[in-house]
Amino acid sequence: MTLTIDHLTKKFQSFTAVNDLQFTAEKGEIFGLIGQNGAGKTTTFRMILNLLTPTTGLIKWDDKPVHALDRDRIGYLPEERGLYPKMPVEEQLLFFGKLRGKSTRELKTDIQYWLDRFELTDKRKSLTETLSKGNQQKVQLIASLIHKPRLLILDEPFSGLDPVNASLLKDAILELKQHGTAIIFSSHRMDHVEELCDHICLLKHGTSLFSGAIVNLKRQYGKINLTLRGNFTEEDLSKLPGVVSVSKEKEMYRLLLGREEDAQPIFKTVTKNGFIERFSLDYLSLEELFKRKVAGDHV
Repeated sequence: MTLTIDHLTKKFQSFTAVNDLQFTAEKGEIFGLIGQNGAGKTTTFRMILNLLTPTTGLIKWDDKPVHALDRDRIGYLPEERGLYPKMPVEEQLLFFGKLRGKSTRELKTDIQYWLDRFELTDKRKSLTETLSKGNQQKVQLIASLIHKPRLLILDEPFSGLDPVNASLLKDAILELKQHGTAIIFSSHRMDHVEELCDHICLLKHGTSLFSGAIVNLKRQYGKINLTLRGNFTEEDLSKLPGVVSVSKEKEMYRLLLGREEDAQPIFKTVTKNGFIERFSLDYLSLEELFKRKVAGDHV
């Protein structure tokens, strides 16, 4: 099963929110749709959910128009919570599951599984409004997947979660991936995107700046992130040919290079007196690449 976004455009009078967008998300894949606020992510989600009609272009699921996809096969975790504050957690999950066509008997088993998984069993009778922000987010996530969707859209799923709960959520997302769910994932946390996503589409003002495997984006810039540890000074390192900038991070120096090829002569220079404690060359992080792309840095 594949979600195909084919030359998708959405205009609101003279404003273009999404401009000629193209990407695919496969069964068992986590696809990252990333961009700054106002980049067009939510508009794209709403078109996939058939809540907005595209101006031009097609959205297809398994080569069929997305509006033909059974609504009960899509899950959506919105950035803004949509829970009923006065309703107990278990009752709320039963309500949302029944809306998606599931029976009470089937839901009881699945609710118990996810409450245990997210360490919410003791909150099952609690009113939603009494829960912490993080626990509300976990309930919202369970509501979005309790009906076992084939396509799951997650918009800022880690909002309000501490590191322990974020780890629980990551494990759950990876489990859904292994079971064949196609997942569209959006987050401002580039470390989460880099850790979870197979492919990404980077949006700016509704236009795709890059779409494809994260490693292919990294390769555009090459391995220009050099980490050194040894008996150096920032001043000496900054004078080396090919070094764009130097920063000290605890006991190590981080050098940004102009080109990957600059690393070899630097290695010869810093090791001319023998052993050094560390010389590590790597790609830029996704967060650094995101900033470069949004700023208009073209390779």
